[in-house]
Amino acid sequence: MATIEVRPDGPYAVTGLETLRDAAGKDIVHAELTVKLCRCGGSMNKPFCDGTHRRNGFSGARISDGAKDKVESYAGPGITIHDNRSVCVHAAKCTDGLPNVFKYGEQPWIDPAGAPPQPIVETVRRCPSGALSYSVDGAAPKPEEWRPSIDVLEDGPYAVLGVDLLGVEFAQGVPRERYTLCRCGASKNKPFCDASHADIGFKA
Repeated sequence: MATIEVRPDGPYAVTGLETLRDAAGKDIVHAELTVKLCRCGGSMNKPFCDGTHRRNGFSGARISDGAKDKVESYAGPGITIHDNRSVCVHAAKCTDGLPNVFKYGEQPWIDPAGAPPQPIVETVRRCPSGALSYSVDGAAPKPEEWRPSIDVLEDGPYAVLGVDLLGVEFAQGVPRERYTLCRCGASKNKPFCDASHADIGFKA
């Protein structure tokens, strides 16, 4: 089983990882059994940790008060879409992929009647953060099965699939097999990304 241990005020220690890809989708070579990934944003050897967290005063504390951690549900024909804004990383997989349903800048921004259920399911499954989920007839789907992988998003977080995150409480509705982890060091909701990388102009 692939796992991620969040080291106190230090890196992500990833064991059993099958695939690590850069922002262009190319494999990143890693020879170690346990890969240590930077989460302070300061490593000169990104995405790998180089010990900079020990010198730049990085704190891995979660300082969010949790007020934004809530799920809004949008019921439509044959499917209900659930959304937790507190973990959205604004990857635009939804608004670009199915704009008839996920309507950027509109209120409400989700129209579950804008497409048949199957395209909605496929689009929701592409949401890297797990902010979006769905249910059919009131029942959540079975947990997704993914080969353990991490994609290093361009100037953004780590998009994780199929890796068990140890000892961390997840936001409401977020699947444990699909989520995004902060790597800029600025998230208030560590270890998860809260899109702070965009606010601080993080460049990798």
